[in-house]
Amino acid sequence: MPTDYDAILLVSFGGPEAPDEVIPFMENVPRGRDIPRERLEEVSQHYFGFGGRSPINDQNRALMAELETLLSAEGPDLPVYFGNRNWHPLLPDTLAQMRDDGVRRAIFFVTSAYSSYSGCRQYRENLAEARGEVEGAPELDKLRVYYNHPGFLEPQVDFILEALATLPEDARDGAHIVFTTHSIPRTMSRHCDYETQHYEACRIVMELLSERAPRPDGGEREWQLVFNSRSGPEFVPWLEPDVNDHLEALAEQGAPGAVCVPIGFISDHMEVIYDLDVEAVDTAKERGLPFARAATVGTDPRFVAMIRELVLERAADAPARALGTRGPNHDACPIDCCFTPGQEVRDVVAAAPARQRPSV
Repeated sequence: MPTDYDAILLVSFGGPEAPDEVIPFMENVPRGRDIPRERLEEVSQHYFGFGGRSPINDQNRALMAELETLLSAEGPDLPVYFGNRNWHPLLPDTLAQMRDDGVRRAIFFVTSAYSSYSGCRQYRENLAEARGEVEGAPELDKLRVYYNHPGFLEPQVDFILEALATLPEDARDGAHIVFTTHSIPRTMSRHCDYETQHYEACRIVMELLSERAPRPDGGEREWQLVFNSRSGPEFVPWLEPDVNDHLEALAEQGAPGAVCVPIGFISDHMEVIYDLDVEAVDTAKERGLPFARAATVGTDPRFVAMIRELVLERAADAPARALGTRGPNHDACPIDCCFTPGQEVRDVVAAAPARQRPSV
């Protein structure tokens, strides 16, 4: 399968893998971001509560292995590399390794399904900075955000049904679906499609869920998009409601149960296993609200196949699949994409007019 690319780069956030890495990692994260010191210390304790090891690198390695296996079997047979924004393997080290391996042009996949500064543009800034540090670093093109791709959304329906089945029988039919994602500052949200894309993803999932498993009484399931993992100063408005506040409200309203769907995340990293599996679980338990948490896509074969599809879109002009009404997103970002006025203007990779391509 011919392609102009030599490799695929999996780009992620990073996390510590031993207790003595937690503090250096937490000190590295807020570069250029206004995160209170007390918040960093608080989150550090989350990591220590899990042995000082974040699961995110292991999850990315597992995803990389599954993708390599699929590409080897079905093509294009490209090597897959892995680099992080905030912790080892750091992007400059990965780009140096790629250069040494003879990679001259690569395509990169970011482990964030949605458009935002922190979920897309900042990664592109980090990659530009890393390329500046590595002489002879490969050229980099990006894969589009995939919030409305069937390979990302269709598995969510299965995960919701599996979670519903764990609730008490009398709570299942009327259980509220609580979609969760990472909160961001409202100023950031106003200059990107973050909220719009999330609401579209939730709407599509609920439509698919209604088709697959309609309520026995013919009614519509209640659902809401909520937020977790706020990390900014108290005086800065962030997206709300917080997942814990919403669960408390559901309990007060007499909701029979809730299924939490971490649609803003692709794997069970710290902001899922702590913010949802510890804090949200405790909130629901204290309020007597039956609660279950749906899985993340992780290494679901449909999600891995989606990444291959995105590669073929970019490398071989294959049709671009998308559910809903908004169509596939651009794969080369406009120059001001996800830029918030007042931010420092920094170099980015993959900034060019989007290509015209077939879609389905």
